[in-house]
Amino acid sequence: MAGSYFPAWREQPGSLEAGRVIAPDERLPWPQMLAMGVQHVVAMFGSTVLAPLLMGFDPNLAIFMSGIGTLLFFLVVGGRVPSYLGSSFAFIGLVIAVTGYGGAGLNGNIAVALGGIIACGVVYALIGLVVMASGSGWIERFMPPVVTGAVVAVIGLNLAPIAVKGVTANTFDAWMALATVLCVGIVAVFTRGMLQRLLILAGLLLAYVLYALLTNGMGLGKPIDFTPVAQAAWFGLPNFTAPVFKLDAMILIAPVAVILVAENLGHLKAVSAMTGYNMDRYVGRAFVGDGVATMLSGSVGGTGLTTYAENIGVMAVTRIYSTLVFVIAALIAVLLGFSPKFGAVIQTIPGPVLGGVSIVVFGLIAVAGARIWVENRVDFSDNRNLIVAAVTLVLGTGDFTLHFGGFALGGIGTATFGAILLNALLAGTRKR
Repeated sequence: MAGSYFPAWREQPGSLEAGRVIAPDERLPWPQMLAMGVQHVVAMFGSTVLAPLLMGFDPNLAIFMSGIGTLLFFLVVGGRVPSYLGSSFAFIGLVIAVTGYGGAGLNGNIAVALGGIIACGVVYALIGLVVMASGSGWIERFMPPVVTGAVVAVIGLNLAPIAVKGVTANTFDAWMALATVLCVGIVAVFTRGMLQRLLILAGLLLAYVLYALLTNGMGLGKPIDFTPVAQAAWFGLPNFTAPVFKLDAMILIAPVAVILVAENLGHLKAVSAMTGYNMDRYVGRAFVGDGVATMLSGSVGGTGLTTYAENIGVMAVTRIYSTLVFVIAALIAVLLGFSPKFGAVIQTIPGPVLGGVSIVVFGLIAVAGARIWVENRVDFSDNRNLIVAAVTLVLGTGDFTLHFGGFALGGIGTATFGAILLNALLAGTRKR
């Protein structure tokens, strides 16, 4: 119905064979939608679990809250913006700084970080309310496509070393990671229809089977141990933690909201470019939805949340943008968050396989940033755009970190703030 809060989601049977774009207000038949939802869970899983592990958070709770946050985001934007909310890497450096986390096991001082995460969510939601009241023009002046494209690209490039370092411990792991990349590539290029749309999931499963044959079957590498899966319970509650509000931690973590704004705006621009749908009218609601989801996640012990470029990368290659896919993915994540056995199954995915998939997905994130430049016709003969993009990419890729006493601003944060400031300072320059 025209003017309704939620779209009607017209079914498009046979669209997979035709290879056409599935718009945000369309959907595929339900079995295919379920399969796509599973693929989006796979796409977000590596980062959504890795981020809490790096900060000492409970990964099962992070998965659970990513699903809850995505459903909340869906409601706030009226089902108009295709996005999945997962654990944000922008919080990692600051959380470690305020908690003194040593890098092993659960973080004993997590409650202090949670107070800061909630403060960040409040700032983020307030920015969204201002945008809803005044429009997104002022945000876009500070963050034009050259900035948002660079920030999105930097997220993928900054994460790249994490994937590469995780798969180069020995020769077998390195080759297995490359074999995983090849599996995904083969599915992407040489298959058709639904299988091609499920390239991340299908590629991972193919590589998993290959790894099992080479290790458990032929003894070439570290075999997969299925014992923890058999011992794990089917159902169990995640470990909830109450926040503690300390002003110094809140002041340090709250500015991460600026990075989340840049991420979210960049993702909206990327989706707009790929779908041909103008998402500008939903910018404020998207900020509010992400901010409230972050507040809710932090209130029970979860990580800060952000719209996930990993899933935008999946949308870019599958050309399926139906927002209902993310409802399905979110519901799956909620169910999985209550299952220790699922956590045990995921733990059996070999590091080289997960790392190989991460290489593909992180690369798709970087390309999504470049696509923002292309679709918005960013003029790189303009020296201002050239300098902003060049400096941002190097700061983020090189993980340039600034220290202010006990506070450290990591590469993604430095690149984000640097891009915004450079663009503003150089605003008076003219094309040479």
